[in-house]
Amino acid sequence: MKSCIIIPAHNEATFINEVILSYINQTVKPSKVIIVDDNSTDSTYRIAKECAKNFSWLEIIRIESSKNHLPGEKIVTAFNFGLNNIDMDDFDFIGKFDADILLPNNYFENISTVFLKQDKVGIAGGNLYIKEGENWIFENISSKKKVRGPIKLYRKECFNDIGGLKKSIGWDTVDELLAQYHGWQVCTDESLHVKHLKPTGANYSKNSKHKQGEAFYKMRYGFWLTLIASGKLAYHKKSFSFFINCINGFFKAKNDKLPFIVSAEEGVFIRNLRWKGIKQKLF
Repeated sequence: MKSCIIIPAHNEATFINEVILSYINQTVKPSKVIIVDDNSTDSTYRIAKECAKNFSWLEIIRIESSKNHLPGEKIVTAFNFGLNNIDMDDFDFIGKFDADILLPNNYFENISTVFLKQDKVGIAGGNLYIKEGENWIFENISSKKKVRGPIKLYRKECFNDIGGLKKSIGWDTVDELLAQYHGWQVCTDESLHVKHLKPTGANYSKNSKHKQGEAFYKMRYGFWLTLIASGKLAYHKKSFSFFINCINGFFKAKNDKLPFIVSAEEGVFIRNLRWKGIKQKLF
């Protein structure tokens, strides 16, 4: 299983050494790991570069993009920069991982088994856990059946079918929906507890408050699905203002006539799939 993991990183000096160690300690290592330092103003690049000296499979590159931490666009831009620095023909699997996660030592060994045993699995991963007091608890802003954005591993054929990653918030939801549209399965190994050192959204700026609603619009959810999805997220985040911002973001995107990130046909599939999932939970 030849895999390349690309890790966008921005101001992760506090964690980057420990994160790299979690790759070094893997029982089955990726073929290549590329850390893309994206305009860091701390010592992220220096620390990562020092770590990479002793490992030929670890590469560190640097880019300068926007200083604003806008969800979706910034991280996918950095990922794509790393992707453009490899020959896709050299790899069977492509990963987009974050620079603030600690992988259990058997992570890639277990995920390799998932892919090799099931040839229709296009996306696979573990589950994210955040620290609460002295305990690590499941980060429950989504289902344990969803592969979260910080730990995405794609079979190359699936990655190509979905057209790579969308440069928009919602990229890590629409990728799984499009994978299913193309006949691929999404699989999680719930025994793999990945430590997420910073809760999702910790670095988002105030300018990002409408982005989630914008994502629902761009994925062609329509109003009622957006209402339900926004309410669910707001409940998990325990934030009514998040719900209001989602709805406002949806209507703002609609009024601005922002471009969709899926076709009309894909949108129909996505809505049907979402409604099917809601009905199964209700009945």
